[in-house]
Amino acid sequence: MSIQFDVRRTLRVPVEKAFQALLDLDAAKEWMQGLVRMERLDEGPIKEGSEWKETRKMFGTEASEHFEVIELQKPNKIVLRCDGTKGTTGKGEFIYTYTLQEVDGHSEILLSGEINKLTGMAKFFGKMMSKTFAKACATH
Repeated sequence: MSIQFDVRRTLRVPVEKAFQALLDLDAAKEWMQGLVRMERLDEGPIKEGSEWKETRKMFGTEASEHFEVIELQKPNKIVLRCDGTKGTTGKGEFIYTYTLQEVDGHSEILLSGEINKLTGMAKFFGKMMSKTFAKACATH
């Protein structure tokens, strides 16, 4: 059983610009709260298979997670996978699907999150914290 959440935002930019901004890791520090650093694990433009390590300050300590782009459909869909076993979390799989749609010259962005492969207490607390997790994603 997975834990799921959705966050919806509207940006006053064309959908193509919003799509590119979501993939601009160098500019992420401007809008991603708590970001300490991004470390690309490959080179060139972001594409399916691109990977990076993202470090944020959360609850007073630094936490790093490993991300991979698993699907790109320009300019309407970005799917990212965070492998918890390769980062501070130490467990779980986090899938983030960004769906972008242009409405009246603005971008409507739906972030659908899915948390899988949690066990034991992590699974128990994950269910309890799903709304808090969605709220944290919304601020980023």
